[in-house]
Amino acid sequence: MPVFTLISAVIAVVALSGYANHKLVRLPDSIGITVVALLLSVGTVTVGQFVPQVAAWGEQVVHGVDFPGLVFHGLLGLLLFAGSLHVDVVALRRARWIVLLLATVGVVISTAVIGWTFFYLTDLLGLPITLRESLLFGALISPTDPIAALGLLSRAQVPASLLTKITGEALFNDGTGVVLFVILLGISAAHMPDTGHIAALFARQVLGGTAFGALVGFGAVALLRTVDSPSVEILITLALATAGYDAALALAVSAPIATVVMGLAVGWHGRRYALAQPTRERLFQFWQLTDDLLNLLLFGLVGLQLTALAGTVREYLLPAALALPLVLAARFVSVGLPTTLLRRFARLEQRFERHFVKLMTWAGLRGALSVALALSLPPGPARALIVTATYLIAIFSILVQATTVGPLARRWLGTSG
Repeated sequence: MPVFTLISAVIAVVALSGYANHKLVRLPDSIGITVVALLLSVGTVTVGQFVPQVAAWGEQVVHGVDFPGLVFHGLLGLLLFAGSLHVDVVALRRARWIVLLLATVGVVISTAVIGWTFFYLTDLLGLPITLRESLLFGALISPTDPIAALGLLSRAQVPASLLTKITGEALFNDGTGVVLFVILLGISAAHMPDTGHIAALFARQVLGGTAFGALVGFGAVALLRTVDSPSVEILITLALATAGYDAALALAVSAPIATVVMGLAVGWHGRRYALAQPTRERLFQFWQLTDDLLNLLLFGLVGLQLTALAGTVREYLLPAALALPLVLAARFVSVGLPTTLLRRFARLEQRFERHFVKLMTWAGLRGALSVALALSLPPGPARALIVTATYLIAIFSILVQATTVGPLARRWLGTSG
């Protein structure tokens, strides 16, 4: 199937899913599109049991989309740049310590808790998975995706400070989660490097990505100050989210973290010092629309991926289901420990909302990034298990956590909305 025809088919299916949701299901767009795409996948698999040609067509469409490549070498840079562009840097600076701890220490804690526990769990079930592969699962499932939850939480009148913490952590833990995943993926099963070597690699990726992102981001702000053309300024920011992302990859530093820093630099300093009012409005409207459209496309693709998993879902349903409470428990621990450290030992003016740990745990959704990381694993006995578990957790996040986080937030915080 030609690439353009494949892309057109996917966009058409996602668009029809959005229309069906708007007219019939009436859930928030990102959630509703996932639901409709899931129903289409289930329908395709069911009909395919009686009409093999339908199953073959569905698998051809889904397998024709290089989902990991689409995410990591196409959409991730654009989405992270768009997300960071709208962050209130002043509010983020106030929450910097908890965001920093959750996006680094919290990710490491979550990866370790999930990795070790999942390893022993699967061993009890007699499934073929190594400790390294279990830790890879922990690394890919630890990053959180705020997109589906933020709109719902905003309507629930959640404090802006909490939204900043959720957004800031999710933007940066995408980067640290990917870094941990890449490091673990590069480790040979026969040669495990010492902790110091892994820490050095982690620091190089994170600090190098931060430094590179700041250098390129502020360089772009300097360029924007000398131009008064909305089209050219949009092109400059597009170059940051695409060429800047690829350049970070080529330098072997964290491209996601670099892109987030670029977006923060343009969003804050560009807004204040480099962009005229009309240009600023057009630029931010462009990136808001881009963010919305790409997220809807990704959520639709996540739903359609069930077609490709039809052969393994039944076989690995039990361990995948058992992984779900494990991931939620690890999230609770990875948020609770850094929060406790700040509350008890840090002499900082750090304020936390009521039920902060519970809210951060339930609002910690897993989405397209986790699915893409799982699908990027090399072929092997453990891949089908990890992909199935990741997919089940992502769907639970989107369909259950995202739809209940607003009412739970209102109950816990005592707000109305």
